[in-house]
Amino acid sequence: MGETARLLVLAIPFAAALLLGVIKDYRLGARLNATAAGAALLAAVGLLVFERPEPGIHFIVDDLNTTFILLNTFVGFTTALFSASYIAHELAIGRLTPRFLRFYHAMYQAMLGSMSLALLANNVGLMWVGVEVATLVTVLMVGIYRTEPAIEAAWKYFILGSVGIALAFFGTILVYLAAQETLGEGMPALAWNRLVAAAPLFDPRLLDVAFVFLLIGYGTKVGLAPLHAWLPDAHAEGPTPISAVLSGLLLNVALFALLRFKLVMAANPSALTPGPVMVTMGLVSLLFAALMLYRRRDIKRFFAYSSIEHMGITTFAFGMGGPLANFAGLLHMAMHSLAKSAIFMAVGHIAQVKGTQKIESLRGLGATHPVLAWGFAIGVVAIAGMPPFGLFTSEFLILSSTFARAHTLALVVVLGLLIALGALVVRLVGIVFGPPLGAREPARASYLPMFAHFLLVLLAGLWLPEPLVRWFQTIAAQLG
Repeated sequence: MGETARLLVLAIPFAAALLLGVIKDYRLGARLNATAAGAALLAAVGLLVFERPEPGIHFIVDDLNTTFILLNTFVGFTTALFSASYIAHELAIGRLTPRFLRFYHAMYQAMLGSMSLALLANNVGLMWVGVEVATLVTVLMVGIYRTEPAIEAAWKYFILGSVGIALAFFGTILVYLAAQETLGEGMPALAWNRLVAAAPLFDPRLLDVAFVFLLIGYGTKVGLAPLHAWLPDAHAEGPTPISAVLSGLLLNVALFALLRFKLVMAANPSALTPGPVMVTMGLVSLLFAALMLYRRRDIKRFFAYSSIEHMGITTFAFGMGGPLANFAGLLHMAMHSLAKSAIFMAVGHIAQVKGTQKIESLRGLGATHPVLAWGFAIGVVAIAGMPPFGLFTSEFLILSSTFARAHTLALVVVLGLLIALGALVVRLVGIVFGPPLGAREPARASYLPMFAHFLLVLLAGLWLPEPLVRWFQTIAAQLG
């Protein structure tokens, strides 16, 4: 059954993409899109419930990628539900045509499928292919509005993403060259579980050079500063459901690839220690993004920089390493995915009812649209790391672990969090409590996915189930 569940996680989205490419009726396409995403989620749950298949040359199911896959398919499903109402409004006002909607639904499933491919791959080359396909698909979706800014954003994403993924490919080749002397030529030298087992025998010099390329390449996809330039434009110009998936999922997939190679590096005692480099890039991303929040005038661009900030925090936690920091990094990654995707759902509907993404024109939401105002306010409080939400728990654990080992670094993290908090409070007050401005009602809004995410983030802040704690502890110990 585990083998079947793994097959379905991969097959469902790609099969749905082929089918959605020929369905002309929008409503049928939207329902099939959500149904396929829901079916993939059920298959992912099967990976957790049923006995896991043995690792093969091409695929593996373990605690680490099961966590990412469950998060990936859950957010993919809820975002598909949100997308149905959001895209219906875009169709109604003429921003998208039925022809582009057919393309949109097909590419949405292809994006989910390619991310699952990257997560389930045991072959590090196949993992690279999954990330590359996800990149190309999201490039097409960022430019789907066919406006000049959207095309420009898509090209920037394509150029920078392609350069990054090419560097990651070169790094993967170097890892293969380091491994083939021990594991032999061919697929065994690309199998991740075999790479970790044999890593102590690899040439550390080759591994060091490889990790530099991998960090820059996959770090570009994570959105770490100064490799982030594509991310704000892609969020601002693409459809909001794609912004939710980019921030909530695709950044995590690239970070997952880095973690896979981090374990290979850590297994070789003579190789470069990846932790300090990841700590540095995480802190730079946190401070840079926190400061840049004050200069943003576009609401989606604003939360794109918030994603850079939180990916910096997560990268910092994994760079610090150790059971507590790794546990906190996993929790923070999950909480950010849920909270940020929900915020983009709120922002998408807000931009529709106000007719703009410009922050100065989004004032008075509490008076004109109280339900959206509540959703937006909850999201800002959650993403700011305020209690009782799950991001407060993860940030508290990160700071606790850091204070115990490096006081100065902990103070830098606190400074970055406080700077970001100030920017978030300013935007919250202005948008929710400012003087009301004119607005138009959306054709239809779906609030259930948004509030479901916020409920999960709240519950995680109040109580973490013991099985989830043990699961994350096991993964944290594996990450070293």
